[in-house]
This record gives sequence, structure tokens and C-alpha cells, in this order.
Amino acid sequence: MLDQTADLDRVFQALADPGRRVMMERLSQGPASVSELAQPLAMSLAAVLQHVQVLEASGLVRSQKSGRTRTCSINPAALRSAEQWISARRALWERRLDRLGEVLETSPPEDGTTGER
Repeated sequence: MLDQTADLDRVFQALADPGRRVMMERLSQGPASVSELAQPLAMSLAAVLQHVQVLEASGLVRSQKSGRTRTCSINPAALRSAEQWISARRALWERRLDRLGEVLETSPPEDGTTGER
């Protein structure tokens, strides 16, 4: 459980940066070189490479080097773990809000009125 929590922390920390989210958005269209990832960003290639390394360390991205070109692709498993965590929280809050709605529907108004007009 602790390993899963640490992995999830790294995923959310990696996604906290807007530049890395832009890179992930691009990679959702398919594999891309570091140079392609850098195109829409106002940063040096070295800075982009550091961001790619953060994405790799989080498990969100895999890369392979062929000659001088490093090609990156999304690791769907890491995204699924974050999605599952978010879905579990969403389901919990939806159940709580549903119960609150039921309580409010069955409770009389505090001012003594019937609630009807």
C-alpha cells in the first residue's frame, strides 16, 4: 500500500506542472521525440529533457533512444492508477451527496413551513 501511495504521489506531482501536462497531452496522440515535445513550449531542449525525466520517474512516460533521437510514449498503466484513485474518491462523494439529498428530501423545513408554495 505504501508503495502504491508513493507511486501515486509521483504521478500527481509530475502532472502538477503545466508544461508536463502539455507534453502528456501531445503524447496522448502518439509517440513523440523530445524535440517534438519541446515545440509548443517556451523552454530549452535541456529543460524539456528534465521534464521528460520527471515524467519517466513517475512512470507516466517511457522513452527509448535510437541514435540521437529519444522517442517518448505514454505508459497507460500509470494513468490508470491515477484514474482509479480519482474514480474511487468520486464514487465516495457521490454516495455521500446522494445520502444527503435523501435526508434533505425527508426532513421538514426548519421554519415550520411545508416547503410547498
